[in-house]
Amino acid sequence: MKEKLLNKLLLWSISIILLSSCGKPQVEEKSVAFSLSDTMMEKCKFEKVVTSDVKNEIRLFGKIEADNNKTSQMYPVIGGLVTSINVGLGDYVKQGQVLATIQSSEVAKYEQERLDAINEVIIAEKNLKVQKDLYSGKLNSDKDVKVAEVELEKAKANLDRINEVYKIYNFKKGSVFPLVAPISGFVISKKININELLLGSESDPLFSIANIDNVWAVAYVNESDISEIKEGYEAVVKTLAFPDSNFHGKVEKIYNVIDPTTKAMKIRIPIPNTGYKLKPDMNCTVSVHFSENRNMLTVPSSAIIFDKSKFWVMVFKDKHNIETREVNVYRQLDNTSYISSGLKEGETIITENSLLVYDMLND
Repeated sequence: MKEKLLNKLLLWSISIILLSSCGKPQVEEKSVAFSLSDTMMEKCKFEKVVTSDVKNEIRLFGKIEADNNKTSQMYPVIGGLVTSINVGLGDYVKQGQVLATIQSSEVAKYEQERLDAINEVIIAEKNLKVQKDLYSGKLNSDKDVKVAEVELEKAKANLDRINEVYKIYNFKKGSVFPLVAPISGFVISKKININELLLGSESDPLFSIANIDNVWAVAYVNESDISEIKEGYEAVVKTLAFPDSNFHGKVEKIYNVIDPTTKAMKIRIPIPNTGYKLKPDMNCTVSVHFSENRNMLTVPSSAIIFDKSKFWVMVFKDKHNIETREVNVYRQLDNTSYISSGLKEGETIITENSLLVYDMLND
């Protein structure tokens, strides 16, 4: 009997426990979905996936050169002693500025010729006046007047010739010859010294001045790449001095001549030289972009995340719905990435701070 009583008590206790547990409300576990905060939204940038022409590139080496059409070289037109030099290599000069002065006996000879020509004109004018007065008094003939007029014309022509020489070479009175800058620009070469005796037959320029508001990037194209280069192609120029700066231009000229030594052909890309960063003879690399004549989905390279040996982008639908999407990258060119698969045109992706969002979603 005792054993039966104990079994009943045990069953009764278990029933009470079960009933009490059924009366208590159950706690449900809820998964919290990721949501992009307003602060983070402000830090991100978003762009649509678009289709564009696929570009490729050829990388070349070259040099920065001054524009030949905006470069002037000054040769010694007369001999003499260099008495002063007012500028140095690399200085900026303005058109008409005196660079140096030369004391020359040749200038003194030109000055004497000019004074003689002035006197000849004065004498010829007086002679013509006398002949006209005599003709009015019938003391000479019309022929005498015409001869005097011809002599005056000759004297004036000779004076005009000498004045033109003075104008061309900027001669002044006396024996001093000033070397004047013909254009505004930078002194890129200087081969003149104080107290140097110059000969009029010097073959080297005393000064070379270049306007480098715009410069040329001259690149060397190997024979194997010649067929890929065409005028009008876009180019990006980089230098060691400014590795973070890209200078943009287009292929303006192709020199259709092969250098027998380098076996390369030259091309020329004009570049605006803002702030005069680019200097003549500076080494550079030139990336020439050309079309592959086909279209592909395009995204900014800043949107691409490389992790676990794969490429990913963050596809944005709304702040509560962001997808980590694997993509296949066909090519990255500067800040443009061409996508062969994984995206659709018109989808929105995160292009700035996408790595932060990727870490928050995938940690």
